Amino acid sequence: MPTLRLALSQVNPRVGDLSGNADLVRSWTRRAADAGAQLVLFPEMMLTGYPVEDLVFRRSFIAASRAALERLAADLAADGLGDLPVVVGYLDADGPPQISGDAEPGRGARNAAALLHRGTVVARYFKHHLPNYGVFDEDRYFIPGDELTVVRIGGVDTALTICEDLWQAGGPFAAARQAGVGLVVNINGSPYELNKDDVRLPLVRRRAAEAGATVAYVNMIGGQDELVFEGDSMIVTADGDLLTRAPQFVEHLLVHDVELPAATTAPGSQSVADDMRVVHSIVETIPPAPTGPAAVGGLIEPVADEAEVWQALVLGLRDYVNKNGFPSVVLGLSGGIDSAVVAALSVDALGPDRVVGVSLPSQHSSEHSREDAADLAKRTGLDYRVEPIQPMVDSFLANLSLSGIAVENLQARVRGVILMALSNQEGHLVLTTGNKSELAVGYSTLYGDSVGGFNPIKDVWKTLVWRLAKWRNADAARRGETAPIPENSIGKPPSAELSPGQLDSDSLPDYDVLDPILIGYVDGDLGRDGLVESGHDPAVVDKVLRLVDTAEYKRRQSAPGAKISMKAFGRDRRLPITNRWREDG
Repeated sequence: MPTLRLALSQVNPRVGDLSGNADLVRSWTRRAADAGAQLVLFPEMMLTGYPVEDLVFRRSFIAASRAALERLAADLAADGLGDLPVVVGYLDADGPPQISGDAEPGRGARNAAALLHRGTVVARYFKHHLPNYGVFDEDRYFIPGDELTVVRIGGVDTALTICEDLWQAGGPFAAARQAGVGLVVNINGSPYELNKDDVRLPLVRRRAAEAGATVAYVNMIGGQDELVFEGDSMIVTADGDLLTRAPQFVEHLLVHDVELPAATTAPGSQSVADDMRVVHSIVETIPPAPTGPAAVGGLIEPVADEAEVWQALVLGLRDYVNKNGFPSVVLGLSGGIDSAVVAALSVDALGPDRVVGVSLPSQHSSEHSREDAADLAKRTGLDYRVEPIQPMVDSFLANLSLSGIAVENLQARVRGVILMALSNQEGHLVLTTGNKSELAVGYSTLYGDSVGGFNPIKDVWKTLVWRLAKWRNADAARRGETAPIPENSIGKPPSAELSPGQLDSDSLPDYDVLDPILIGYVDGDLGRDGLVESGHDPAVVDKVLRLVDTAEYKRRQSAPGAKISMKAFGRDRRLPITNRWREDG
């Protein structure tokens, strides 16, 4: 049986940076060549970044993607890498955008993969299954392909597929079996969700069995607005054996020697399989089989849930800040658990010299909260400042007759004004610190504590915030480092401290009661009856659902934040603001 040395390039592209992404392909292909690779794989839409959203509708962008692909093929050859086959994702089109007046049925923008060899594009493949759920809108953007591209590489028939092709039975993988391929390449832009790695391996095994072939699965890493891509690239045999698996959340070149069956069909033949036309081509020459020991990529075991989420949040924050060109971040440090976790995440993502924490005490801020904020700053080394807000609040109250919740909201809005002023003056990105539980029930002040350009814990339930804090401190202890989060911030009852003796439990059920209801309603789409049948108190359910339903207008105005759950607020969950339907009747 032939042996191919595969190199899976788990890299971090940037949306719209065609030249920078092409340079990534060139540099990582050089690394793969130095490792003796005979076939190099890059992620879905590598050249353009993913997802490109409505950039698809710009013909100039599509033309630039196609030109960048041709230029990349030539540059790889000029780099002395022409004999090494490279699979790369890009944006293509064989007709006008579907939204244009001159659109043609069955033609338009394509989510595409290309095989580059000896300075040319040897083969192209158009994604067949287009996801249209959750964060995906690919039916809006792309036309599905109806051909399976099979390329003979080193004597092995290799089928090209893209991301969602793996998540649905039939189509390309069924066609690959009928075509008798030995290897299926699957290039991905598969966003992170907690425990998705536990789903991914069984899924790759099912598709490998369906195709009767080894599957090489490569996924990108990096943050793109709300999405985080964690990598987790792997190679799985037709029998379901996991040969190698890459680490999560880091760029990585996974190089592994794979024994594959020799091709038996006549090259250049075409056939129809599972409603897909199979198109064959051949790569005449590839680098010779390396001498010496076999390349073994190794197996990376999944980490604990809290470690996985922490890495995802750090990566999402780091890439949002860096890819958008912000020099630093600023956030309000209340001494509470949410701002403490956001501060620790920020320091891990950017370093303490790029994080500004501001204590914004009022007359209702407890001494222990001020001390906890200062303690966190000392533990992490971030730039710590104190800006008392009471004189500014008093100036407003001297000119406005306000009481009750209006005064509470005024304090939050003064804090927001100060943070935005520092942002304008010094160039920081303001981070907001509201967790998913608060966002769900509207427990925030518009233009106050909700002010910010990014929210690192937007998709983190309050109970998980506590778990993350405890995990991060324990992880620091294991490494002999200072725990970043004060124990007082973890242990004390949560409070907005906007009125005397205020606690979150004055307005909300305890978070141990609240979060399971919210998870069922928001993530699971359970109605009132389903929640009550699950054992929740009907009166509490009714109260929580009213809070969630009436807070939709607030969530529409909230800052983006990294998605880590199956249903994040934003593109995952789209409900009308003006909506009379209520689950409690």
